[in-house]
Amino acid sequence: MFGYVLVNKPELKIKEFDLYRAYYCGICHSLKKEYGLTGRMTLNYDMTFLALLLSDLYDKEDCDYTARCLAHLSQKHQEKRNEYSDYCADMCIFLSYFKGLDDWNDEKTFRGWFIKNSLKRKADKVRQKYPEKTSKIEKQLDMLSILESAGNVPLDKAAKAFGDIMGEIFVYEDDIWKDDMYKVGFYLGKFIYLLDAYEDIEKDIEKGNYNPFKELYEKAKETGDYDGFDEQALSFLMMMISECTDAFERLPLIENAEIMRNILYSGVWVRYTNCKESRLKERTKDGSI
Repeated sequence: MFGYVLVNKPELKIKEFDLYRAYYCGICHSLKKEYGLTGRMTLNYDMTFLALLLSDLYDKEDCDYTARCLAHLSQKHQEKRNEYSDYCADMCIFLSYFKGLDDWNDEKTFRGWFIKNSLKRKADKVRQKYPEKTSKIEKQLDMLSILESAGNVPLDKAAKAFGDIMGEIFVYEDDIWKDDMYKVGFYLGKFIYLLDAYEDIEKDIEKGNYNPFKELYEKAKETGDYDGFDEQALSFLMMMISECTDAFERLPLIENAEIMRNILYSGVWVRYTNCKESRLKERTKDGSI
């Protein structure tokens, strides 16, 4: 359930994309330094957005480096590192461990087995760093698992559980920005959860997995009104991102603000658009429309 908080690269200036990539590479460096090569596989764009947000909000001085790595062997690349890149690396590890554990428990996939075993000690290390925060996250993960196992629960209830997880992760300091940071994470988390469900609806129905859009999709399948399903899903997603951006715009952000606006107003819709277009092609091909 990661990789939805993307930049819309064609809409960014070159220097803005270079800055975004520098933060991404900074988290990658932190993962390798603290958790080795297997830690790097947990790197995701969602936490890069958080690193940009925290770095701008708290105006912490970045340490700039140039380095080579396996992904950039031919030339050196820029890295921006600070305490927030380390924090985001820790959250990458913790969330990825539980995603692997969930995949193993639900579907017994090799990928799930490999992730849960390779990240278990690393996740324990994160627990030691942030005992209170990780305890809250684990309680919400348990709640999400219970809700999904129950099956027929309201759409917003399941999304709220994941929203609470992301809200907790986005709050770094107990200060005047705490409430708005929680709201940014909370509504972004709900958006991610629902977009992931929108993407996986056919697969989840086929496998008998819980999906909050199942009832709406099956009704659309009966009537042939797939456009209506897409519009309903879009309306839920727009409500979530609207609340997220409302809280975001209250924060005193300057340096990285335009990159983050690119992400929240444009980039987060890239996968929705791609998924919708892909489905349209499939339905046209098999005569569903």
